[in-house]
Amino acid sequence: MFQTYGVVQAEYLVEAMRWTASLAAIAMLGGAIGGALMVVLRLSDAMIPRAIGGAVTYVAQGTPLLVQLFLAYFGASAIGLDVPPLAAAAVAFTLWASAFLGDIWCGAIETVPKGQREAGLALGLRPRQLFWRVVLPQAVRPAIPPTVGFLVQVVKNTAIASIIGFRELTRAGQIVANVTFQPMPVFLTVAVLYFALCYPLSLAARLLERRLGSARIGPITV
Repeated sequence: MFQTYGVVQAEYLVEAMRWTASLAAIAMLGGAIGGALMVVLRLSDAMIPRAIGGAVTYVAQGTPLLVQLFLAYFGASAIGLDVPPLAAAAVAFTLWASAFLGDIWCGAIETVPKGQREAGLALGLRPRQLFWRVVLPQAVRPAIPPTVGFLVQVVKNTAIASIIGFRELTRAGQIVANVTFQPMPVFLTVAVLYFALCYPLSLAARLLERRLGSARIGPITV
């Protein structure tokens, strides 16, 4: 049935925006936990954990997110599990985000000069103290821009979840455009809603960078 784009349709898009935000939040939180685990594995002194962390990272980064989404959804169905689209999308996005965030954070940690670690050891710091007091404070600032940039990509890539029947913002826009035959105002609204989700992340990152810049701890010297 033909409809005219109006308040009711706009409210439908706003409701779908909540599902987009929910999936993005799940992916960010799960990806942060998984990314921290990837850092532990990849920076481990033992060969096996390092190999596991590297393998997970290479597989997740070397295959399309769409394929990972299909494997999470249809793979579960193949073994007799009835997995809701949100659960399958959450698993796929969490694994994907874990690999990329782990890679970003490992890179930031490796930018800390080796001399800073040696200075910390010379001052008698234990490895755990060295990480929390010397390495991490210096790795946080360079990690912020790529981390926030990736989180913005997470929000935008939630549109892929519509492939398995998850009704997020882009899918809702397609539905409304099909019943109103007015794609221009519909997708302009979709674009504004995506901007409303992504811009606060970038703004928060700028504020955090400024705070870290004003309260930056200088490098250890001996």
